[in-house]
Amino acid sequence: MNESSSDEHRKPVPLSAAARRVLGVLVEKAKTTPDAYPLTLNAIITGSNQKSNRAPKMELDEDDALSAMDELRGVGAAREVQGSGRAIKYRHAAYDWLDVDGPGAAVMTELLLRGPQTIGEIRTRASRMHAFEDLQAAQAVVDTLVEKGLVEAVTPPGRGQVFSHTLYPPQERQYLEAKIEKHSPAEDAGDNRSAVDQLLTRLESVNERIDSLEKRIADLES
Repeated sequence: MNESSSDEHRKPVPLSAAARRVLGVLVEKAKTTPDAYPLTLNAIITGSNQKSNRAPKMELDEDDALSAMDELRGVGAAREVQGSGRAIKYRHAAYDWLDVDGPGAAVMTELLLRGPQTIGEIRTRASRMHAFEDLQAAQAVVDTLVEKGLVEAVTPPGRGQVFSHTLYPPQERQYLEAKIEKHSPAEDAGDNRSAVDQLLTRLESVNERIDSLEKRIADLES
């Protein structure tokens, strides 16, 4: 039986960085610490900000976590439940929302929590949630997720090929592609790196402006 289900299946859509982190935490904790699941808001914040098994590091506060939960609930990826002592707790609906099984959920969770990775990294890191017998087993799951449109290769085929989930918003995806290109070997390294550096700088500036605008809007609405 899956840890969660939803009344209505909805197609996955891009999520904010905070929502992706929170969704990953909910699935991770459901698998690794089931006795403490569903999670309280404080547990979500702690799991989102923990230093291990996370990239990038984040410092979500209560407002961030609540906004992320509202976003996830709005798209059908998570829901609020009544806990013991009438405490509000939260659980994911990732299996239905993503249309994945246990192995697929483990791979997606690692990509949500740690970003793009190689098959070897995925197999090793996801083993705490699902034991992959070998690299071929992990590759088979990734291939299935690629067919579903949930995962894609972000570097050319070959040794060390890197895979990413597809839930990044457009502006973050541009930043990701530029970052990966910057760290990939190229014949015209000097010119390419210069162009990529300029793109990264522009994208970082855009992201900072978006964050500032979102904060100003939130302050006006509060």
